[in-house]
Amino acid sequence: MRVDLFDFDLPDERIALRPADPRDSARLLVVDPAGEVQLSDHRISDLPDFLRAGDALVFNDTKVIPAQLEGVRHREGAGGQQVSATLHMRIGAGRWKAFAKPGKRIKIGDRISFGHDGNSCLLGKLECTVEEKSEGGEVTLAFDLSGPMLDEAIHSVGHIPLPPYIAAKRAEDERDRVDYQTIYAREEGAVAAPTAGLHFTPALFEAIDKSGVERHFVTLHVGAGTFLPVKADDTDEHKMHLESGYVSAETAASLNAVRARGGRIVCVGTTSLRLIESAAQENGEIRAWAGATGIFITPGYRFKAVDMLMTNFHLPRSTLFMLVSAFAGFETMHAAYRHAISTGYRFYSYGDSSLLFRKD
Repeated sequence: MRVDLFDFDLPDERIALRPADPRDSARLLVVDPAGEVQLSDHRISDLPDFLRAGDALVFNDTKVIPAQLEGVRHREGAGGQQVSATLHMRIGAGRWKAFAKPGKRIKIGDRISFGHDGNSCLLGKLECTVEEKSEGGEVTLAFDLSGPMLDEAIHSVGHIPLPPYIAAKRAEDERDRVDYQTIYAREEGAVAAPTAGLHFTPALFEAIDKSGVERHFVTLHVGAGTFLPVKADDTDEHKMHLESGYVSAETAASLNAVRARGGRIVCVGTTSLRLIESAAQENGEIRAWAGATGIFITPGYRFKAVDMLMTNFHLPRSTLFMLVSAFAGFETMHAAYRHAISTGYRFYSYGDSSLLFRKD
């Protein structure tokens, strides 16, 4: 499909720079393509009203790490140059794939020293070597540290990698270390939050439990590729960046039991949906799964296991707007976004959310 079919105009003031307080007071646009009323306005705290006993919510329990690193590149015969790197996928105990700037000037073999304003960390340095270089500024960094020591160093010198549409308007601060993390985050490795999950509070969890809805967790480490624009003119020409994750055998069995008794699988966030659909067989059975997924969902995709999706409002021309258009219908989602923009919904990571029923 043509990528420009997924374009729309978003006024700058609709981009949220801070989350709602409390989190579950944010707005919730319910989109039901087959309902008598296709679009209806609610609050996140109303979510249990749209679920049934026996349904299952699926959350992504990945935890955002301070993956934005600032440093100096060193090369024999050349002076130091300021560089930045956003880690996006771990590929070994001491190796990460990252998006680096300025990407064109970085070469294989370069040494980079990271630290707060040039200061060192731990025993004197967090250093790495540029091991590989790919298109679009992506590099593979081989760090001198590995395992827990590398994790500690990253936490010492790194910054929370705010999405570019927020970072362009304000600097990251201490509030973001809490705001840009779900209350159930536990598996470190993401460089971007599974943002639909940011709306959940202990009180909302309690209400969900009382309604007889199950809660299950999977892990998909969200990469910085989620913010990259689609530069191709046609969706067939776009290549998704890989993201690593897993679905445990226990979770897969529980979700299959939910489906067998007629319950619905409700994914919280596109990351949970992409992982469940990666683990699902053609007959809808979900199996234990681990690895890297590059699943790219566009209109025409046949969903195998997911019945409902809670997700925030996404960027124009993005793979995520393509995904929701596939899930709830192309025309329906364009109408939903027009409604959201005209009625003041807040967009993107810290913005409001939507609850989508799948269009059969």
